[in-house]
Amino acid sequence: QVQLVESGGGLVQAGGSLRLSCAASGGAFSTYIMAWFRQAPGKEREFVAAITWNGDTYYADSVKGRSTISRDNAKNPVYLQMNSLKPEDTAVYYCAVGRYVYAAMWWVSDAKRYDYWGQGTQVTVSS
Repeated sequence: QVQLVESGGGLVQAGGSLRLSCAASGGAFSTYIMAWFRQAPGKEREFVAAITWNGDTYYADSVKGRSTISRDNAKNPVYLQMNSLKPEDTAVYYCAVGRYVYAAMWWVSDAKRYDYWGQGTQVTVSS
C-alpha cells in the first residue's frame, strides 16, 4: 500500500510563489508516474503536472511556464514549484501515483490512471 503525504500549501498573495512537496512510502512501481492535480470549490479535479520514472514531465496549459515539477532522487520526494501565482490557482492540491503506461498528455492527465492519492494541501492565492 502506497502512502502519499503532501505539504507546502498555504496562503500567498498574487504574484507570489509556493513549493509543494509529496513524499511517498510503502510501495513501488517499476515504471511509475507521479502527478499533481487540484480541485477548486465547485469544480472538477484537474491535472496540473506530472513526472515519470525516467524524468519526462507534463504540464497543464494553465500552469505551463509558471510551474516546475521535479524530484530529488529516483522517486521521493516530488516537488511542484509554482511561481507567479494567480487567484485562480486557489485549490486543494493532490499528489497521486500510478503505473506509467502511455506517453501522452491525454493519458497522464486522466485522474483514473492513478492508483494512490494523498489527502491534499490547500493553496490559497489572495488578490
